[in-house]
Amino acid sequence: MKNIFVSLALLVLTVNTSAQEVVQDSISTKTLDEVLVKSVRVSADSPITHSNVDKEELEKRNLGQDLPILLNYLPSVVTTSDAGAGVGYTGIRVRGVSAQSTNITINGIPYNDAESLGTFWVDLPDFSSSVESLQLQRGVGTSTNGSGAFGASVNILTDAVSDEASGEISNAFGSYNTRKHNIKYSTGLLNNHFEIAGRLSQINSDGYIDRAESDLKSYFLQGTYVDDNTLIKALAFGGHEVTYQAWYGFDPATIEAIGENPNIDDNRTFNLGGIKFDEAGNFEEFYDNQVDNYKQDHYQLHWNERWDGNWSTNVGLNYTYGRGFFEEYVDDYLYSNVYFEQDAQFSFLGIDPITVNGQNISSQDYVRRRWLDNDFYVANANVNYKDSKLNLTTGLSYSTYDGDHFGEVIWAQYASDSEIRDRYYDGNSNKYDFSVFAKATYRLNDKLSLYGDLQMRNVFYDTSGTNSDGVLFEIDEDYSFFNPKAGLSYNLDDKNNLYFSYARANREASRSDFEGNPDIKPEQLNDFELGWRHTNSKFRFNANAYYMSYNEQLVLTGALDDTGTPIRDNAGESFRLGLELEAAVQLTEKFSIQPNITVSSNKNKEAFASIDGELVNLGKTNISFSPELVAANAVIFQPTKNIQLSFLSKYVGEQFMGNTDSKRSKLDEYFVNDFNVTYEIKTNKIFKSILLSGLVNNVFGEEYVSNGYYYTYDDTWTVPGETTTIEGTGYYPQATTNFLLGATFKF
Repeated sequence: MKNIFVSLALLVLTVNTSAQEVVQDSISTKTLDEVLVKSVRVSADSPITHSNVDKEELEKRNLGQDLPILLNYLPSVVTTSDAGAGVGYTGIRVRGVSAQSTNITINGIPYNDAESLGTFWVDLPDFSSSVESLQLQRGVGTSTNGSGAFGASVNILTDAVSDEASGEISNAFGSYNTRKHNIKYSTGLLNNHFEIAGRLSQINSDGYIDRAESDLKSYFLQGTYVDDNTLIKALAFGGHEVTYQAWYGFDPATIEAIGENPNIDDNRTFNLGGIKFDEAGNFEEFYDNQVDNYKQDHYQLHWNERWDGNWSTNVGLNYTYGRGFFEEYVDDYLYSNVYFEQDAQFSFLGIDPITVNGQNISSQDYVRRRWLDNDFYVANANVNYKDSKLNLTTGLSYSTYDGDHFGEVIWAQYASDSEIRDRYYDGNSNKYDFSVFAKATYRLNDKLSLYGDLQMRNVFYDTSGTNSDGVLFEIDEDYSFFNPKAGLSYNLDDKNNLYFSYARANREASRSDFEGNPDIKPEQLNDFELGWRHTNSKFRFNANAYYMSYNEQLVLTGALDDTGTPIRDNAGESFRLGLELEAAVQLTEKFSIQPNITVSSNKNKEAFASIDGELVNLGKTNISFSPELVAANAVIFQPTKNIQLSFLSKYVGEQFMGNTDSKRSKLDEYFVNDFNVTYEIKTNKIFKSILLSGLVNNVFGEEYVSNGYYYTYDDTWTVPGETTTIEGTGYYPQATTNFLLGATFKF
């Protein structure tokens, strides 16, 4: 492990702490495990809007699809898959906010990439199999570690300590040659104190989209020491993904320009990735290694300690090592005559033109690899004091990121004077993030509690060298953010709870934001939440109204960069106003339903666009990728304790892919239904139990699109002296009816 000695030094020099649910008697191992995330999670009656998901819920549909897909039926959630079937690159939006503005922590450690701010679940395949529980907070939520949340935060707790020895073998097969295999084990507590547990997984899929194959491997290893007041955990987990690129989507204009069928209804699975042409522009074939190849390893160390009946602490350290590349065939005809980009030119690579058989050659086909090589260190420190009235948590977090970005040419049509693996760009980035917070819940009486949360965060971001376009890329930014939060919670009785909260959050821009606009500004959010929770034995109902007021919100423009990353830009003043309703109803002993619905209005208060060569004020417009209606429901039938049948429905209303309300940029609404069945066989022989699972996705074969992109460019050459704005769109079609079947043997 690279730089392991630095991690050990941090262990010696750092004092870190976390909140803990203290009981007056002994503390169970489960409670000690939950300490890892108490500093970033909230309790059931807190004034923070949230949903909890446990291991049992994930297990029912955990047949190889990424974690975002398993969260698809939570309130205000919209998910998508580049490959179309939930394996490979997947995405999640909450309240219309992109994944770059959603904070993810694993055992309290930030998982978002420090520089891009994104989360790439493909780097941790089958991670759902090692999740004990998670909490999705909508809105700003509570103070957390890493970059601030602007739409949601997902706080994940990995597998808890197991008192008993166990083992598990799981296999799943399904459509598009999808298959998943994993093996898990736990020694249980040895000598009542020590446990070793682990998992190995492999997932493969051909994908719904042409050539969108995934070859995914992952591991999870955990060593634990526990006693009445102490929990020490050492974890190592990671993954290696090789996926054929499917991030180009279905772009009708480009597909038509290269002479292919541009009708998405007739050719939903077309993948532009790796396409090759001859010099006359005739299609030849697809490059067979147009892949994304990336490895990521995480090492965590946590020490949770209960000192007495009131005080507890937690120490958490992390080192993440990521490295990999995406390989790309740069076709001269495609880049020069369709994209009108310079990538195929010798000058782009920094080499001189050559003469071949008396002909001057200044461009060529070649194969390049664009590399990332990065190190990420985190140290968290939290302390908790709790008595009958006060629950106080203070803490700090420090992280440092060092990332290299460089490009290599591994094959070229003409050798010229270049060498294999010549770097045509080379840059480095450093980012330092320090935050300190204090938050408390004070119970005035049996009915009323007050909540306060103050966070200071300082971010330094520095880059040097050149970017992937070979352009000097130097950023030197230093941000100081103050993020206050306050709220109150009132219990009308033992069944009804009312809450109100206010939270401010500030967030810096990402690397790609700076590449698109060196003058990009940080965004600020003021979030107001008002809710009512009702709970009884057969009926649970949550109603939440929110108003999210933004200044310089970094909204998706609809366009993509050349790696498929969504481009963002400041939107001035904007807001999101919505109502979320969520229920769980036990209709009979065997039937229950779990509906939720979000109705919202998401607006830029004033939008400007360049149209036909003139800057136009469009007034109030819809924020991109923000449907006004999102709804879901689960109808659950459980005829016996061991059998459960679930019919799952999801509706997403129409949405715009840009911020100009252009009809061309509109994505149609869609309504999709899945069917899930689980049957657990209890046995006293070789296995303790056998869990059989089945999942039919998109039961009625809906041909829908859950994501896409929208772009414009100015045509100044068709009519000399005139500028005409041309609009273009691309789409990510999702799979029609498909299935997954699995069996898990537990012993």
